[in-house]
This record gives sequence, structure tokens and C-alpha cells, in this order.
Amino acid sequence: MEQGLGSESNPSLGSIDKSRVLDVKPLRCLAPVFPNTPGSSSVSTPQPTPFVCAPPTGPFPPGIQPFYPFLIPNDSQQNPNPSGVPNQPGNHAFGNSIPAPVPLNSYRTPTPQANGGTRQSERSSRGRASEPVVLEDDGYDDSQNQSGQHVSGFSVHVTDMEDASNSRKRRGRPRKSRGEHGDSNPGKSRDEHGDSFDVESLVNRFLTSFKLKNFDEARRTNGDKEIVDTILLVFDLLRRSLTQLEEVKDMSPGITRRPDLKASSLLMTKGVRTNNTKRIGHVPGVEVGDIFFFRMELCIVGLHTPSMAGIDYMNVKITVDEEPVAVSIVSSGGYDDQGDDGDILIYSGQGGVQRRDGQMFDQKLERGNLALEKSLHRANEVRVIRGIKDIAGSTGKIYVYDGLFKIQESWAEKNNSGCNVFKYKLVRVPGQPEVFTLWKSIQQWKDGTAPRTGVILPDLTSGAETQPVTLVNDVDDEKGPAYFTYIPSLRYSKPFSTPKSFSGCHCLGGCQPGRTSCPCSQRNGGYLPYSSLGVLLTDKPLIYECGAACACPPNCRNRMSQAGLKVRLELFKTNDRGWGLRSWDPIRAGGFICEYAGDAVDASTLGDFGNEKEDNYIFDATRYYEPLEAVRDDSSGSTKAPFPLVISAKNNGNVARFMNHSCSPNVFWKPILRESTNESYLHIAFFAIRHIPPMQELTFDYGMVQPEKGESRGEGMTSSARKYSFVAVM
Repeated sequence: MEQGLGSESNPSLGSIDKSRVLDVKPLRCLAPVFPNTPGSSSVSTPQPTPFVCAPPTGPFPPGIQPFYPFLIPNDSQQNPNPSGVPNQPGNHAFGNSIPAPVPLNSYRTPTPQANGGTRQSERSSRGRASEPVVLEDDGYDDSQNQSGQHVSGFSVHVTDMEDASNSRKRRGRPRKSRGEHGDSNPGKSRDEHGDSFDVESLVNRFLTSFKLKNFDEARRTNGDKEIVDTILLVFDLLRRSLTQLEEVKDMSPGITRRPDLKASSLLMTKGVRTNNTKRIGHVPGVEVGDIFFFRMELCIVGLHTPSMAGIDYMNVKITVDEEPVAVSIVSSGGYDDQGDDGDILIYSGQGGVQRRDGQMFDQKLERGNLALEKSLHRANEVRVIRGIKDIAGSTGKIYVYDGLFKIQESWAEKNNSGCNVFKYKLVRVPGQPEVFTLWKSIQQWKDGTAPRTGVILPDLTSGAETQPVTLVNDVDDEKGPAYFTYIPSLRYSKPFSTPKSFSGCHCLGGCQPGRTSCPCSQRNGGYLPYSSLGVLLTDKPLIYECGAACACPPNCRNRMSQAGLKVRLELFKTNDRGWGLRSWDPIRAGGFICEYAGDAVDASTLGDFGNEKEDNYIFDATRYYEPLEAVRDDSSGSTKAPFPLVISAKNNGNVARFMNHSCSPNVFWKPILRESTNESYLHIAFFAIRHIPPMQELTFDYGMVQPEKGESRGEGMTSSARKYSFVAVM
């Protein structure tokens, strides 16, 4: 800077020393740069010159040269206006003079257009079916350490972050312009054909079907078990429908979408939430041990209101002034919490981070931390939700309601980064069902570090399944059910005939969403019926899976029910209903459980079974059941199997033969069709209606026998005929 501000102070383009800027001292004031007339001194000008304004990318008047980082080739200065039209400003915002910045990994780089707009790549999934795809449905890490989520035109405002040090995790997609897809209506989406799909209409149909259209203030303030279950069911149905609609738009690798945020935003905008009044103690309708796969589920049922922060609190009036008290906390590993003991939790306060530049900030006794401190002195109960890693989802968490705790003591200490943090010791209130202790015990059973009491056989299937099925009796001395041969799938002596031949798909790398050339996808309405984790997405009454004629591999997404068991099941002796079935693993809503295996028999010979005891192991797909689906063609009436399939599991079968009936089931069944040339094979698959915690019995509604077939047969059918509720079809 000592050389002056004239033209001689600017070096040539090839001799710029970029490091010199590091040694420049700050200016005391700013001075405009005036060009010098030819022949004048670079230090002083005898006559004042007029002020000249030049853009950083040129063109430059005589006496001014470009400077770093806006260097451009010499030839571009010679023709700064290639259009030939004088006095036209250049489009410096979208020009190519300045190199484009490197895009962030968590965002998709739009494709630039001639008009300066952006568009999504057209069918970017084609030709790379084998590439991994980050799906928004189940693979997302549902961390509470994110802020500023913008998903498909919906935003979630976050006031607190539980762990700012983990903010570098995947974030939501940037907000799209409403005209990105040529549709200015934010309530509409587009399907695989480019047609506009009315999301608002979809939401209204769900709300109408489940009688949530006019959700009154009383139910919004205080819920119950039925209201909580219904809201969670509608949320998950809507989330899965949005997932199926969104994933066919753009399957570029690395894209992350958040249909859970969009579904919760749609519901809360319409006032569909419950227990929105904060309270100390249990929340009506939420039971100890209930599980949630998304933080927004905690919000809409009032268990934990903040979508990000780990501490929820409310202000209570003591005398004249109000003070905060904690009502719930989420411990999900964002901090150095110590929770190996099921009855004791050492919880870290919020705040206090070490930034990337090395600066450290101590936690402050304010907001949630102050509320926990006040709760220590008031000795009020605090709800504890533990975040446990979702093994099946690989990146997400399962939120488990562990019940009520009380804060016993608090202190301050330095964490591993050297920041002062607050620590709170919480002790579980006695008399509650075991939750976290049970989860730990199950993990020890799997690892072999602790024995499972009452085990008769470690694997009932003798290796026929991908997962072992344990036979357990801790009730009496019975050594197991009557003898049968275990088979993992349905056996046909003669398949059903199809008048029209089907040659199958040619998806060598597996069927992918949005691939219009896949006939299996087209048979399912243009969508794949499952997510990558085996969660059912479709609301169609019949699922078309890939068959023997298809060229896709065995791990294709459209062969979900053919890959065997996905969860660790246990056959156990019940107190009053014989043998039952339950899972060691948590099962998310829509998750595949198993198929009903056995021998396919001729429906015309069904009457030969009469009232024999073996009738308990007959599955009749022709029975009548009321579908729960909210989006369906009303003219189709009740869902019916395309063929009169009847399965006998008396001599040959799998774990499904032990699934008991319930008028309030947590499992439903769907018919699945696999076609090959002129042959059709109909199978029955079971899916979870709602999230099912570990060790909860799996039950489904047996349905009702068609009136023309007379009274129901057998003990199992009689129980369902006495009282019938529904079988969910989603």
C-alpha cells in the first residue's frame, strides 16, 4: 500500500503475489480509486478526474486493472460485450467469469438453465440402479442437533439445539421455489408421470377417514390412548404416502428428504395434535415403554414438545414470580450422558460447545439447565425418553419412553473438550414397567452374554430362516407345541392360472422408484410398494412382487417378503391362550414381519375340515375384513384376494401359525401376487399396524367368514366372529 493507489501499484496478471494481502494493515479510512490520465503521476494528479465506477469483473477503463480474485483473461476484456449491443450491463450474477463455489455435501447442486433458473435432473436414477441412494423414509438420522430444516416448502423453526457440536450432520434440503416443477401450488406434488398430485386433498381424506377433520380443542388439550394411537397412525400413513410420492421425483445419490417433517407440519397446521398443554408426570394416552422412530412423533402427542432441544420445561407460579421446571428430557447420545444403569441416568445439561476455530463456551444456568436445577429442589417428576440406535435403520434412533424419574443431585464438571457442563443425576421412580433394562437384557441374549430363562429350543426353525426363532416357556412345564414341519414359505401343488402372460422385469440391478420401463412398478401404480428397509408404502389392496420370470436379483426392493424374517422372533407360552408370537426387536409401523407359510389347498375342499381341531391352523384369504386404508377407490368395496387362497398349516407351516387373534391387533395381512409367464402365486404377508416395542405379543384380526359360507369354523375363527374390529390396509 506504500506504493500508492495509482495504476503503477497494480502488478501484471502473471506476477500477482497472493500472499501479500496477509501483510496488509487495516485502512484507517476508505478512499475511492480514480483513474490517472496518460502521462500523469501515480502519486498525485495535477487535476481532479471524474469518479469512475467499474464492476469487479470488468470492463475496466484505462488506468484500472483487474484484481484478485476477479481475474479474467485478456481476450475477455477486449470484447466485454459480445452481444454487440452498446450500454448493456453484463449478467454478472450468472456469468462464467467467477468460478462457481464448491457445493456443500448436504445439498444438491441445481442444474443451471439459460434463464438463470434451476431444475431437477430428469430421471437421474436411470442407468445407475446399483448406486446407493439416501432415502428420506427410514435411513435418515433423526438427530435433534439440526436447525433450519426446509423440506419441500415446509420449514420447522428450532429455538434450541441439544448438541451444536454435531451440527455438521446431514441437514434438510434447501427450500424450493414454488415454480420449480411448473406448479405454483405448494399443496401439490408430482407423481412419476409429472402429473400434479394434491397433497392437501390427501391430508383431508386421511383426516376425514379417521374422524380428525374437526379436531376440537378439548381433544387437542388432553388426549387418551385412542386419540394418541389415531394421530400417530395418521402421521405414519401420511409420512409413508409422501415418501412414496417424493422418491419418484429425483433419486440422485446423496439426496435426503424429510417426509416426517412435512407430515407433522401438515397435521399441526390443521391443529391435529394432542396433549399440547404441558404437564408434569405421565402424558395421557402414552404408556411407559412406547417407542417412536421420529422426534416429531413426540411433539404431536405432547410427550416432548421441542423438536430439537433435549430439555422441555414449563413455567410455574410459586408466589408472585414464575420459575421454570423441567417436564421431560431426551437422552440420545448427543452429550456425554451415562445411562447404562436402567434405574439411574447421568444427564448432561444443554449448551457449551467447542467450535471448529477452537473457541470453547461453558454451559450457562439458564433455560433448560435452570429448569432442571429448579426441579431438583422442587422434587417433581421428569419424563425420560431414551434415544437408542436403530440397528435396522443404520443411522437413525429409536426413542423409548422410559417413564418418570426424579433429579437427585446436580454438579458442574469439565467435559472432554474442556468446557464446564452441568450434570444431573436422575433416579427412576419405582413401580414402573421395565423398559431400558429389558432392552439391555435382550441385547445380552443376542450377544450370548446372558441366558434367556425358559428356553426350550434356541432355534425352532433349525436354520430354515435367516433369523433364529427361540422357543420359550417360563409359565409351565409344557415342552412345546404339537409336532409340525417348519417351512419358511407357502407351498403350491398347482399355481393359479393367468390368462395373460407376464414376462417379468429386466431390472438387472434391482427395481428402482420412478423407472417407467419397469412393468412390476407399473403394476403397483407406478411406485415401489416398499421402502429400502422393508417398510410398506403402498395403500393398494394388492401388492405385485417380482416373480421367477423377473431378472432382478434376490435383494431387489420388490422382493421384500421373499427374503425371510427381518426381526428376531420368539415363540412363547402365554398365560391363557396357548402359544403366542412376539419379537425381540422393535418393529416400526408398516414393517414386514413374516408370511403365512403352509400348504395351499383347494378352497372347494375347505368344508372337509369341518370342526376338526386342525381348523385352528387354516388361513382363509376369502374371509371378509374391513380395510383401514383412507385412500382407496370406494367403488372397489372391501379388499378381496384375486384368487380363493386357503392355506393349511397343520402339518407344514412357520411362525405365523402361532399368531393369536385380537380385536385390537397390532398386525395386519396383505395379499401378495407373484407372476411368472401364465402362472400366479398368491402369498399372504404380515405387516405392523403401528410401532411395536420388543416383547409385545403380535396379534391380528382373523376377520369374518363370508355369510354364504355359514358360521365360522374352529376356535380361532369363533373368537373373531364374536367381535370384529378391523384389519388395516395401508
